[in-house]
Amino acid sequence: MLEAATAALSSFADPAMLLYLVVGVVVGLVIGVIPGLGGTGAVAVLMPFVFVLEPNQAIAMIIGAVAVVHTSDVITSVVLGIPGSASAAVFLLDGHTMAKEGEGGRALSASFIASTIGGIIGIIGLTLVVPVAQPVVTAFGSPEIFMLIVLGIFLTAMLSKGNVVKGLVVAAFGMLLGIVGMSPISAEYRYTFGSEYLTEGIGLVAAALGIFGVAEIIQLVAKRSSVADRNVSLGKGWGRGARDVVKYKGDVLRGSGVGVGVGILPGVGATAGAWLAYGQAQAIGSRRKGARFGQGDPRGVIAPSAASNSIESGGLIPTLLFGVPGAAPFALLLGVLLMFGIQPGPDLIEQDLDLVYFIVWSFAIASLIGAVLAFFMARPLARLSFVSFPVLAAALIPLLFMSGFQEPLNLGVFYTMLLLGIIGWLCKVCDIPRAPFLIAYVLAIPLERYYYITVSAFEPTEWMTRPFVVIVALLLVVTVCVVAYRNIKAKKSSSDEDEDEDPAATTNEDGIHVPPFVGVAVTVGALLFFVAAFILAADFTPNAQLFPYAASILGLGLGAIALVNDIRQMRREGGPGRIEGAFKAQLRVVGISILWLLAFVWLVFLVGMYVGTAVFALAFLLVVARMKPYLAVIYVAAIVGALYVLEEFAELMAPVGWLM
Repeated sequence: MLEAATAALSSFADPAMLLYLVVGVVVGLVIGVIPGLGGTGAVAVLMPFVFVLEPNQAIAMIIGAVAVVHTSDVITSVVLGIPGSASAAVFLLDGHTMAKEGEGGRALSASFIASTIGGIIGIIGLTLVVPVAQPVVTAFGSPEIFMLIVLGIFLTAMLSKGNVVKGLVVAAFGMLLGIVGMSPISAEYRYTFGSEYLTEGIGLVAAALGIFGVAEIIQLVAKRSSVADRNVSLGKGWGRGARDVVKYKGDVLRGSGVGVGVGILPGVGATAGAWLAYGQAQAIGSRRKGARFGQGDPRGVIAPSAASNSIESGGLIPTLLFGVPGAAPFALLLGVLLMFGIQPGPDLIEQDLDLVYFIVWSFAIASLIGAVLAFFMARPLARLSFVSFPVLAAALIPLLFMSGFQEPLNLGVFYTMLLLGIIGWLCKVCDIPRAPFLIAYVLAIPLERYYYITVSAFEPTEWMTRPFVVIVALLLVVTVCVVAYRNIKAKKSSSDEDEDEDPAATTNEDGIHVPPFVGVAVTVGALLFFVAAFILAADFTPNAQLFPYAASILGLGLGAIALVNDIRQMRREGGPGRIEGAFKAQLRVVGISILWLLAFVWLVFLVGMYVGTAVFALAFLLVVARMKPYLAVIYVAAIVGALYVLEEFAELMAPVGWLM
């Protein structure tokens, strides 16, 4: 073990390796501060470079982004009161209060240092777990791994914020999209419809960027405003924040411990972990004199900061040891490993232990570098929130679509990304968690492979009664019961409120009321998709039918439950509702956004990436961003130049149009 750890550390004697790690860190810090994109967006943007790098270089870059994304998303929460991600919302309580009192620097300093310590503690936990877990992991057979994958997908859906049943429906949707292309069980293509593009499946980069990145752009691109509208004031107290971390070291350690524990459990996620850490800090700290939780107490920043980063490092444990990612960024990391033929689990521990420790060192070094850079980049990163979003989108749109193009090298991927972006936006509107989709998509092929091996090698009574399988099944049952009880209790509390209150007060995560018929329409669309998938599977061979049938039936059953819930909700609200108010305004914005994206896609199809980007960006900046013509021309030249640099020096491929 020591030899493997030393060999992994020696890899960073190569300056190029450190350079790739730093690139990942910088991208993670920059993307992490943009609300909505977060860690998944940062990793997805870097995914195209995987195809032109050596395995260790690509892994170092991806780990660099994952390690620091929760370091930078604190900035907008503290300074502006706008969460950079869902997990960063906890910093509104004390961090933003401190900033309003002129101590934003103190809050950020404490957060950066605590998050670095939390990440390192999480890595230490992973290092200690590897030798202990090695005999357990190597004893796992296909039934155990199959059940772990099922557990990861179900827990992600059931414990994510939003509609639990529809979270499971979107997971089934992700499973079916994940098996498009060549079957791992039989030498035949599935769901390709004769398309050469689909024979290799829907690219992981395209799926991630579509469901997350494009979905955010669709919602924001037509708004002529910035994320924030107040002056940046980081305030004072940078040194005092460092002293706070030393003073409240117990909160750092407890927050880190909570983070590691949450990270190990697939599906719980950074948001729950951050609030759990805040809760335990408040429970312990409130008994002490001078506690000001909710009014600017530094412990309200320190504990969740330590937890947020230790969750990411703790999340490496199930990802590497069992091949079950606990969150969307780790699903992408798992996808990178699988691209290089690296299968997490028993084989990785037995044969590639040095790679495990390479990832460990990458995370630890990235955490340290990220903390140092965050101090210098805090002010300029915060200022990103004051840039009009259309100005950012003019550069983001070509970058996202060019990134998605790299895996299939087929322009058909542009339509896939746009369609998934629309689906991702519908998920946001209907309060459906999107992480289950991506995790199910990545795990679809491993899940099918282990499912086939399990049902082929074991009798049902044999594999279902294995001790670990029974434990996982019981854990699933307990989780379902807890979630069901929580939902029933929440509904009962809601029904006990004033009966005269407007029933249309139910809103989505953006605070916008969505008419009930929209949820019904989305569910019906999902049911039709599963029916079509089931019918089309009839043309496959018996072995290739097994998993599509199982996923389709699962989706139909869950979709039926979701439809019943939607109809009940519609009755409670007195009918299907009407498109009006804020939702009508949002639809107008989304419609304009989709038309602009379609215009970009068609331009690239017609005249290629460079000319298409230039024409699109210039028109977009003049019409939507309302930028002055000479500034627009300069900015467009910079965007096209950046794409050229990516093609020449990063070896990315630019799409060629029909005419040029």
